[in-house]
Parts: sequence; structure tokens; C-alpha cells
Amino acid sequence: MYGEFGYFPTKSTLQLMVKNAGLFSQTQQEISHRLHAAVVKVFRMKQHGKICGFPRFKSFDRMKSLYYPQNDVGFHLSKKLRVNPFGEIAIKKHREIKGSIKTLTLKKEASGKWFAIFCADEPRKQPKPNSGKPVGIDLGLLNFAALSTGEIINNPRHLRRYEQKLAVFQKRRSRKKRKGRNRQKAKLKVARVHERVANSRSDFLHKLSKRLVSNYSLIALERLTSKEMSQQNFGKSINDAGWNMFANMVCYKAEEAGSRVVFVNPIDTTKECSTCGTKTSKSLAERTHACPFCGLSLDRDVNAALVILKRATAGTAGSNASGNETIVSSMKEEAAPFRVQ
Repeated sequence: MYGEFGYFPTKSTLQLMVKNAGLFSQTQQEISHRLHAAVVKVFRMKQHGKICGFPRFKSFDRMKSLYYPQNDVGFHLSKKLRVNPFGEIAIKKHREIKGSIKTLTLKKEASGKWFAIFCADEPRKQPKPNSGKPVGIDLGLLNFAALSTGEIINNPRHLRRYEQKLAVFQKRRSRKKRKGRNRQKAKLKVARVHERVANSRSDFLHKLSKRLVSNYSLIALERLTSKEMSQQNFGKSINDAGWNMFANMVCYKAEEAGSRVVFVNPIDTTKECSTCGTKTSKSLAERTHACPFCGLSLDRDVNAALVILKRATAGTAGSNASGNETIVSSMKEEAAPFRVQ
């Protein structure tokens, strides 16, 4: 349409184009809204001088989700899940849903599995009292995290554990004939390995974040821009560590646990001495902080965690530290994933 008339269709025109496509009416409209939002986003980003590509055409194989915005209209959950126009679908309930169900998203993973994700409205609970101590956390790559208490959390390196297996399956897939059934089977095996990597990473981060919000009343983290950092150096390792995923988990779990999460300025946290504030340059190979002024000597990551905690508690009793901070109070959205049989 742009090539013929020089403009893109409006949102209402797109809604008419997807009408009678065989899906539930509100689901069809939501797909057209996604397309319109993607096109608008491209031009807004280009107006701000950002480099971006145009939205790609998605075939049915590349469609990942269908959205149903109203309960008892497009879908209904009882012993089975009834979805318009697909009928009843047998599902495995991972847990019972608390609150009233509002929306449903049917999501397809690359491994071929389908998930039904419900968003429910639950009354806000009073946060539990948390009498734990404050803690600073320095995220890294050699070790996943160092706590101001001195605890070191090892980096599991999830992708590296499956890297050799993944390389074998990817090599087999590349040798299969394009658009053939054997290539599709090989593609599915690669997707299942990637899924196992993602599941192991998610499991590790969930357990760690749960332990931290349960044991500490204040959690101080660096305000990292992991996307920009991964584009500069160590991108594979940064993405595998999942720093952003970890920070998000800590934020939404902290509210229910009665904890606070504070993000501080990450500049020079490694150079600064946690005792006297003297800044000492270090190479990546130097793993010990040795202050020439006060004589403090300890692990550089633990020192950085102490600096992060000091900046987070700036202005409170017993601290004369300085540094920009962002206090996060997260809103938890109740979403219960059910796996479709």
C-alpha cells in the first residue's frame, strides 16, 4: 500500500483488513494494533536519529502469541480451556490462579510447546515485615555476584554448559535440505537445547532473587545498561548472565517480601575504596582491592558491593557517602502460566 499510495494504512483500515481472518474478533484487532504500533515506532526512532530496520513480515510459523483481552468472551477456563474459535483444549495447570482472570495470551515457543498465560487481578496484600540487614550486590562475569557481606555467588555459565551440544545440532541442521522435513526436525532439536539453557538460567535467577529478598530488607544494585554494554564487549557472557532479568525479579519480589530495592550510579564502584573513598585504577586481571591510602585489602568485587551499599544508604545514620540513587517500588502482575497438553 505504501508503494502505491505513499502512505501506510491507519489503525482502523488495518482492522478492516484482518476482519474475517478466522480468529476471534478482538484477537484479530489486537494483531492489527501490533502492526500499526511497530510501524509508528520505526518512524519515531528514525526521527530521533536511531538506526532501526523496518518490521519484517511474519509468516504463520513465526507468529508467537495470540491475545484475548476479555474473560468469558473469547475464552473460559474450567477443567479445560475453551478458546474461540479452537474449542476446548486440555491443559496442565502449574498452579491454581488467585483472583479474577482478566486476559489470556496463547504463546508458542520455538520448541513447539504452547503455553496459556493468564493475567489475574488480585487484591493488594500487606507486605510482610522484613527485619533483615541491608546488602549491596556487585554483578559480574567471573562471578555472577559479590555481596557486601563477603559472600561470592558463582556464575553458572548456562550457555557454556550446552555450547558443545548446541554446536553439534546446529551443524546437523545446516546440512539438511531447506524447507525439508528433516531440516524442520533438526531445527526443533536446536530450539529444545536453547529452551533448556533459558530454563536453567531462569531457575537459577528465581531461586537467588527469592533468597535475597527474604533475607535482606534493603538491596542495593548498580543501574547497569547491559544492552549497551553487551554491544561493546563480552556480549555473549553478559546476555548469558541475565543481569536485567535478575534485577526485574528482585524488584517485583521485593514488594511482597517487604524489602526495598535501590539502584545507584555504577561509575567508579570498582575503583573507589569502600573505607576512605580513594579511587585506584585496576586492570581486569587484578582481583584484589589494595588501597594505598588506608591500607584496606579485600576482594575487588566485595569492595565494589560495599561501595554500592554505601551509595544506596547515603544520608542515613552512620553514612557520609554520596551518589545518585533510584528507589524502586515494583507492582507485581499476577500471571500464572499453564502448559497446554
